[in-house]
Amino acid sequence: MLNDVLVLLPFFLLVLIRLSAFFLIAPLFAMRGVPNQFKIGIAAFLALTATTAWAPESALVIDGSYTLLIFKELAIGLALGFTAALLLYAVQIAGAFIDFQMGFAIANVLDPQTGAQVPIIGQFKYTLALLFLLTVNGHHMMLDGIMQSLRLLPAEEFLSIPPEAIARFMTNLFVEMFIIAFQIALPIVASLFLIDVALGILAKTVPQLNIFAVGLPLKIFVGFILLFLTMSVFFYLLQILFEKMMVSMGELISLLGGG
Repeated sequence: MLNDVLVLLPFFLLVLIRLSAFFLIAPLFAMRGVPNQFKIGIAAFLALTATTAWAPESALVIDGSYTLLIFKELAIGLALGFTAALLLYAVQIAGAFIDFQMGFAIANVLDPQTGAQVPIIGQFKYTLALLFLLTVNGHHMMLDGIMQSLRLLPAEEFLSIPPEAIARFMTNLFVEMFIIAFQIALPIVASLFLIDVALGILAKTVPQLNIFAVGLPLKIFVGFILLFLTMSVFFYLLQILFEKMMVSMGELISLLGGG
């Protein structure tokens, strides 16, 4: 029994490294409010499950090549987590566009996940996106994606990764992130831009009116109304965003596997 454990231990450690790296950056799991004990515990449990299901036939030897396998597993876990997190950050970028038009660009709040300063509306929409992700069991889909990667990208095998394909994939991912952010912010940003145009015309026709005193409260008031009215569109776009997140993780797994 002890010999069997020692044989499977190197494989278990590789799987644990990939899962831990994924939980280090993936949405929801990487939040500072999630206890580290929980992250380590769920990573160890899933690694144990994967070890019993996909253990290699021959024992792994801890040598120089095993060190390369460790770096490979770390890179795969971080890449999958970054793919999921990057698309979700499109919500914060959309919020930044809206903040700029509403006049909230000078005020930021602390993001509990990264510890960085983020836009107010962006953080509000990002929190709604995380709650909606939990509602539609998106965390289950992300766990399924990382577990499927262990089946399609065995931890004990080296990969032949084409650098050009990876660079093209990441470039397309960044482009899609900004496109989705633009789609989320477009209704509100376009409406506030029309208000700017109307205020500009009003300033020319009525020079006595203090546009700066009237314009900022008006844009904030209209911005909040538009946030409420476009909430259904926001959640519809979130569904598309989550689907794209899962598809992108699958594409990355297929790309790393040489597919």
